[in-house]
Amino acid sequence: MRAFWHGGCTYQSHLSSEGPMALFDNPFSAATRFFKTGCSCGRHASQAEHDSLSAEAQAGRVVEGAVMRALFPDDMKRRAFLKAVGASTAAAAVAQFFPLGTASEAFAQAGKPEKSDLKVGFIPITCATPIIMAAPMGFYAKQGLNVEVVKTAGWAVIRDKTINKEYDAAHMLSPMPLAISMGVGSAPIPYTMPAVENINGQAITLAMKHKDKRDPKSWKGFKFAVPFDYSMHNYLLRYYLAEAGIDPDTDVQIRAVPPPEMVANLRADNIDGFLAPDPVNQRAVYDGVGFIHLLSKELWDGHPCCAFAASKDFVTGQPNTYAALLKAIIEATAFAAKTENRKQIAEAIAPANYLNQPVTVVEQVLTGTYADGLGNVKRDPKRIDFDPFPWESFAIWIMTQMKRWGQIKGDVDYQKIATEVYLATDAARLMREAGLTPPTATSKTFAVMGKTFDPSKPDDYIASFAIKRV
Repeated sequence: MRAFWHGGCTYQSHLSSEGPMALFDNPFSAATRFFKTGCSCGRHASQAEHDSLSAEAQAGRVVEGAVMRALFPDDMKRRAFLKAVGASTAAAAVAQFFPLGTASEAFAQAGKPEKSDLKVGFIPITCATPIIMAAPMGFYAKQGLNVEVVKTAGWAVIRDKTINKEYDAAHMLSPMPLAISMGVGSAPIPYTMPAVENINGQAITLAMKHKDKRDPKSWKGFKFAVPFDYSMHNYLLRYYLAEAGIDPDTDVQIRAVPPPEMVANLRADNIDGFLAPDPVNQRAVYDGVGFIHLLSKELWDGHPCCAFAASKDFVTGQPNTYAALLKAIIEATAFAAKTENRKQIAEAIAPANYLNQPVTVVEQVLTGTYADGLGNVKRDPKRIDFDPFPWESFAIWIMTQMKRWGQIKGDVDYQKIATEVYLATDAARLMREAGLTPPTATSKTFAVMGKTFDPSKPDDYIASFAIKRV
C-alpha cells in the first residue's frame, strides 16, 4: 500500500504489487481497491466539493478527461469503469503514471486571461450577490483575476459606463442586454448575457397607509416606482396590474427610481409603493415605512431578475478573460445557491462598500425568514435563489412584454435575438467545467400568474392579452 496526492486530497493504493497496467487490464479487480481517505485540506466533505471550488482543478479535469478517453475509447467501458471506482479515484490512479500536472499547467497557461485587472459595475442590491461576493470571498482571485467591483448609482449609469468601456462588464437587469442589442433606449450595440445572477428576489411593497388596500383593483391613481424601464420589475408590475384590470399606462403612474432611493421616496410619500429588488423591500419593513404585499415569485416562480452582462466586443476580443470572469461568477452563483452558505454571504456583502445595509436585513432576504411589515414572520427559502443558466425562453418572454407595452415595434426575430444575447451554450460549457449539471435544452415553458408561456408562439401570447399597446 502506498499513498499519493491528487487535487489537494490524499488517497491510498494497493496497486504497487500488481504494476501500473493492472488498473487498465482489469479495472474491476485492481481499480476497485482504491479508496479515498478524505480531503487533505480538511475544509470539504468530499473530493468532488473540493474540486468544484478549485480553479486549478478545472483545467486538470479537462486534461484528465482527455487521457481517460484515450485509455478507454469505448464509451460504455469508460462509463462502467468510472461508475465502479468514482471519477476522483480514477483520475488519481491515472495521475500516478501520466504527467497530468505538466499537461494541466500547459493547458492553464494557454488559457491565461488577456487582462487580469478588471472593473465590474454593480447596483447595491442582493440580486448582485454572486458578482459582489466573488470579490471578498476569492472567486475572482481563483481565476487569476483582480476584479474591482464598483458600486454604481443607477441602471442608466451602469449601461453608459459599460458601453463607454469604463467597466469591463457589469451587473445588469436581465432585459437590458436585449434592449442594448436592439437599440431600445440607446444606440444598438451587440451585447451578451452569459449568466443569470438571481431568480426571484423581488417584491411589491406598499406604504403602511395602504395596509387595508390589498386588492390591486383598488389601486387606481397609485404612484409606483420600478428600478428601470427595461426591467423585470416593470414588466411583472404591469402584468400584475393588467391582470387585475388596471391599465398601467392610464390608471396608475409608474416611474423609474434607482433602488437606493426607493425607501426614501416611500417615506416622503412621493410614491405609494414599488416593485423592487431586495434588500429594498426588506429595508422598507425594517424602517417601518412599508409592508411586503407579495413576493415576485408568487407571480412567476423562478423568473430571472438580474444578470452578468458584457459587450460582444469584450467576449470575442478577450475570450480567456471573459471565460475566467464568467467561470468565477458561475462558481459564486453555485455557492450562493446553497442555503447553508447564505448567512456567511450576508456578512460578506452587507458592509458599506457593497450593500451598505444592516446584516439582519440582508440575512432576512437571503435566508427567506423575514418580517413582512404586518406583524408576521414568514419563511420562504426560495424568496431569492441563484441559478446561472440563461434560458433563451426567458429572453423571448421579455421581448413579448417589450412589444406588448410599445417599447419595440414591428417584426421581431425572437429566437435569433435570444440566441445571440442569452449565451446558453457558453453557460452550459462552463457550468460543466465547474462540476455543475446544466440543462440539456436552451428553452422551456413556464407559467406567469397561471398562464403558460410557449416560447415558440410569442406573437400568439401577445395577442392573448386584453390590455396592451400593440
